[in-house]
Amino acid sequence: MEKRTTHIGKYYTSLESMKRRMENSYRSEGFFGPYSIASHEKWREKASSLLSSLLGLDKIRSGAGDLSFNERKGETVMLADGIRREHIYIDVEEGVTMPLYILHPIVEPKGTIICYAGHNGAGKESVAGDDSSSAVREKIEKYGYDYGLFSARLGYTAVCPDPRGFGERREKAMEGDEEEKFLRSSCKELANMAIGLGFSLMGLLVWDSMRLVDYIKSREDLSSSSLIALGFSGGGMQALYSSALDKRIDKTIISGYFYGFEDSLLELNSNCQCNYVPGVFSAFDMGDIASLIAPRPLAVQAAKGDHLEGKRGMENVMEQMEIVDRVYAIYGKKVYLDTPEGDHAFHKENLKEILSCL
Repeated sequence: MEKRTTHIGKYYTSLESMKRRMENSYRSEGFFGPYSIASHEKWREKASSLLSSLLGLDKIRSGAGDLSFNERKGETVMLADGIRREHIYIDVEEGVTMPLYILHPIVEPKGTIICYAGHNGAGKESVAGDDSSSAVREKIEKYGYDYGLFSARLGYTAVCPDPRGFGERREKAMEGDEEEKFLRSSCKELANMAIGLGFSLMGLLVWDSMRLVDYIKSREDLSSSSLIALGFSGGGMQALYSSALDKRIDKTIISGYFYGFEDSLLELNSNCQCNYVPGVFSAFDMGDIASLIAPRPLAVQAAKGDHLEGKRGMENVMEQMEIVDRVYAIYGKKVYLDTPEGDHAFHKENLKEILSCL
């Protein structure tokens, strides 16, 4: 039989060149001291402006058009444990709708938690704990994805949005009821469009988060005096970047997304396109972005066996913790670090303690 391919014995890849380029400009805009409040505040102002520019937020804002929320209310459901779940639709920019669930606890709420969804869990469905489909139920069991429902059970109002490209916000290529499409996202399609227009999908996610905070603050029945950002994996990514650039977020919990860019996003370069922002690998590392949150309370959950931490595992995490810990020490504060056993998953059994320590 005629061969259909030709064997290649050696491949000439670009990875080492990319690593060299990154290392030559590594953390060119990071914070290196002097370690004083005045110095950090001066750096934070400059670094926030640069990060906003890299994300393309000014372009996103200038092209957003009419900013009316145009709130539409869907079904309200009473869950078995007394939690009331609202299905809401708001516009985050002209012609762009964000569907979300709001879970109201049975008790007087302790505060409001924005629960950002990660990948491969059907967006807000898994975060809000809607396990009516077996596919979502399996993802909740695997990843501990129902932290929105869990937060409501702890007495917080949980706001669970669909990120762009997830759930009800999937682009045409990923629309449909097939399990593969239902669970996943259209980040690829959105990232391609955004880059061509001069901004990034990450920028759109941060913009949507800012608009969601606007909406929460517009509702008298939602407490915004204690606003917490919480996310796992890609949801942790959204919590990190949104908290870095939105000072209205009072406290932040990042799970499954705190590691060095080189090991976890340059070498592990098959990660979702939403992770990649032009220029960010040269300007900052993840610890620098987290340093923009200081001195607001911050907690990091990093499972000891999380494969996304890269070949060096927790060593990769602790390098970033060292960067942010030095900044928090300026203010006499510490970053709460939770290191459960296991692979890539949200460990909700520790959430009550984490919240109490923030």
